[in-house]
Amino acid sequence: MGVEEKLPSGVMTGKISEVAGFLLKTSMWPATFGLACCAIEMMAVGTPDYDIARFGMERFSATPRQADLMIVAGRVSQKMAPVLRQVYDQMPEPKWVIAMGVCASSGGMFNNYAIVQGVDHVVPVDVYLPGCPPRPQMLLNAIIMLHEQIIKEPHLGDRREIICKVEEAALATTPTHQMKGLLA
Repeated sequence: MGVEEKLPSGVMTGKISEVAGFLLKTSMWPATFGLACCAIEMMAVGTPDYDIARFGMERFSATPRQADLMIVAGRVSQKMAPVLRQVYDQMPEPKWVIAMGVCASSGGMFNNYAIVQGVDHVVPVDVYLPGCPPRPQMLLNAIIMLHEQIIKEPHLGDRREIICKVEEAALATTPTHQMKGLLA
């Protein structure tokens, strides 16, 4: 009951885009961008208790030139936003972002002029991870969700054009602090 029985001729076919998605998913290196208490939970993912190495992601990169996943863990101040964008711009294509924690996702309890109300105003975000702080299991689940997105998205064609359109659409949306709830 092996591969030989499923493939009697020894030939397997597939789409190049799906193979590229699988290869990108299995060779992802995250960049460390811990800004607050969520960074402690992000570091815990590397311990043997949670073992991020099973995804091939045990090497957190200290340089953006060698990373393709940015995990923004914690609140982003107005002074830190340009630095965050610069690190994102230095990452090679293709690149992805996880907003870890409620502060990175929407500003959290810090509704003031000093904190960016959601990191999606600075960089395009692929996966939002709620919680204050989110547990390491939740970060692993967000990584699995990102892997599913990577496999499904197209990897052929002009990727830079697609990324620019997605980023423009994300930056054109209404900021979270201007959104009105059901009670407004």
